[in-house]
Amino acid sequence: MIVWFPLWWVLGVAEMAWIPLAGCMLVLMIRRGGIRAPRGFGIWLLFLVLMLVSVIGIDTSGRLVGFVYRAMLYLVVTLVFVYVYNARERLTMRYVLGVFTAFWVYTWLGGYAGVFFPEFSFRSPLGYILPPSLLQNELIDEMAVRRTAQYNPDGWLELAPRPSAPFLYTNAWGNVYSVTLPIAIAYLDVVRRGWRFWCVLIAVPVSLVPAILSLNRGMFIGLVVAGAYCFVRFIMAGRTREVLSLGALGLLGVGLAVGLDLFSRLSDRVEVSASTTTRSTLYEETWVRTLDSPFFGYGAPRPSYTSPPAVGTQGHVWMVMFSHGLPALLCFMLALVWLVVATARWQGPVVLVLHTVQLVTLVESTYYGLLPNGLIVSFAVAALALRERDDGERAGPGSRDPVHRAEPGAGAARRSAAPHAQLT
Repeated sequence: MIVWFPLWWVLGVAEMAWIPLAGCMLVLMIRRGGIRAPRGFGIWLLFLVLMLVSVIGIDTSGRLVGFVYRAMLYLVVTLVFVYVYNARERLTMRYVLGVFTAFWVYTWLGGYAGVFFPEFSFRSPLGYILPPSLLQNELIDEMAVRRTAQYNPDGWLELAPRPSAPFLYTNAWGNVYSVTLPIAIAYLDVVRRGWRFWCVLIAVPVSLVPAILSLNRGMFIGLVVAGAYCFVRFIMAGRTREVLSLGALGLLGVGLAVGLDLFSRLSDRVEVSASTTTRSTLYEETWVRTLDSPFFGYGAPRPSYTSPPAVGTQGHVWMVMFSHGLPALLCFMLALVWLVVATARWQGPVVLVLHTVQLVTLVESTYYGLLPNGLIVSFAVAALALRERDDGERAGPGSRDPVHRAEPGAGAARRSAAPHAQLT
């Protein structure tokens, strides 16, 4: 699902491949049986129910297709969470963090492609097999023709290219980068030595260059929140090494930002782009129109009366509110807050970083669309943190740092895990 993501992107199915692969997870979990979920997960399940009920607001076949697609992605997020939470024997902390570190690598490599080749595009195999009638849909056309950046050299606004590969939009790129960079840093603490450690350590400053050049203000907010929060928590825990490392990374980021003239670039972009004003107007319209159907919403975003972006876009909170109603929004936000609170207890620096990813997701949900990539990453690492918490509670106070315990990959531990291998 994750490591082969570049292949799915090239084929044109990256936005849909999640669904059949999550279906495989469901089959494997049914075969195993005995599936558990952490306390509090019912909040998310209630959101799923309310989301499905909102289908009554759909008024066209095209919006019905969009509703079904988004509903299936929410189910993917749910299955990934439950799968990781239960797959203790094979999906170890080290393995899962390594997989999402690879996802982070794909993200910044795509960022470099967008910086150096902003006009590059190609028709994916999906574009050759779909009928022209389907390709007239804007979303499907963007899947069929892959681009490295959101950039229109012929546009009337003189805007610098912003990387988007291997995703559809720059905002999706920024969201994924801001939740996977902390994971990559946590992975350093897990591996601690060897070639993986040095490769990731060198890649961290390298990855900052396309991130800075993306001029993605929402991503910067998320990273600042993550850095500041971890810095304070590490000071409170007396973790001098982590405080110094995080401070050095912050200074490096500021130095690169100054060297790449980030602040002038951002100022120039704000002067020629009206995105902030457009969002403000759109959010106001979204709220007013939601009040006309507050309980079940409209099932899907709809065209705005005043601006090009559709009502119910430009932020996941706004999409849930407009598409599924205020009760669904309440459950969705409570689920995100639950993940933040449930993972907040100190269990070591690695779990703290996974907890911080939940905080970043909560913040960015107000201005980024999180489906499918951001929510999948966030929920998967939340499942890791919650299972460490729950395993620690069952093991008692003597097992407080399970991240670096012996993995079930050697000797008798491997043999004891064999009966459960079918889960993964």
